[in-house]
Amino acid sequence: MKRMALLTLLLLAGLLAFGQSVFAFSDTKGDPNEGKIDSLQEQGIIAGHGGKYRPGSTLTYAEGVAMLVKGFGLNIDNIRFVKEPKASDHFPNVKDDKWYSSAFIIAEYTGLDIPQDVKPSAPMTREQFAHHLFKAMTHGHDFAFIDIYNMIKDEKDINPAYMDSIQKLLITHIVSLDSSQKFYPTKQIKRGDAAAWLHDGIAFVKDQSQPTTGGGNVPAFFYDAKLSIAPVTKAVNEVTITADVPNPGYGVRVQSITFEGDQAIISIISIPPDPDRVYPQVITTVTVKTYVSSDYRPTLQVAGGNDPAASSSGSVGSSAKAS
Repeated sequence: MKRMALLTLLLLAGLLAFGQSVFAFSDTKGDPNEGKIDSLQEQGIIAGHGGKYRPGSTLTYAEGVAMLVKGFGLNIDNIRFVKEPKASDHFPNVKDDKWYSSAFIIAEYTGLDIPQDVKPSAPMTREQFAHHLFKAMTHGHDFAFIDIYNMIKDEKDINPAYMDSIQKLLITHIVSLDSSQKFYPTKQIKRGDAAAWLHDGIAFVKDQSQPTTGGGNVPAFFYDAKLSIAPVTKAVNEVTITADVPNPGYGVRVQSITFEGDQAIISIISIPPDPDRVYPQVITTVTVKTYVSSDYRPTLQVAGGNDPAASSSGSVGSSAKAS
């Protein structure tokens, strides 16, 4: 439709005004999210105005919705409309001839859960952007998430409708709590933080959408894997590997040990829980021990090709279950 084509052009023009530049932004140097902002700029997802991105400024709803639609390549090309869709049909405060109009239309039909009374110029809060980000990430995808509930110091301030989205983003490390375990849900989100979350959300979708090949990799349902080493004899060390799992039904075992130079690279893998049993959803620490020659330095690696996570060693076939 001609009108939709026009709206799409307006959206693209707005995104360019919102800021695209072939040069790095002049005001992001030293910003903690500088690398992620630059990456999104290089991909043409975000830009700036006058060579600046304003990472410390508040993100508006229009900017946030446009970022998500552009970042995840959302569209409604597969929908056949009886009448031409208009942003104002769903959002009374959104005009139909603005650069962001088509973004709101796409957001409505792709399930981003934008409130109907939204005002494009209104600032987005951290919980709102997190919720819409998660909806954009999962549109058209059926990702599996481990069942862990993160304790949030200020969770009483979180809109219950947004809690699941925030919990999933915490699980995937796309968002994080501060040192006091707070999320600050009602605080207005800064453009720099929004860009960082978007960057990591896009990376998660790309990573999880990659087809597995050969070997049938198994997800690693454990966190914070660590090791400790104790000498048994001058020639042999005992290595104890510990990891946190979602509930007492999970375990960890050593899948393989390979030797490269002076390293003994130990690959660990999850043991899934018994599907016929019900377990309390409590994060549990499991342990597995193994032995390695003192000539080698143990290095821990998650099965499936992940980078080494910590120094460790283990014996092939050893396993750990929660007690």
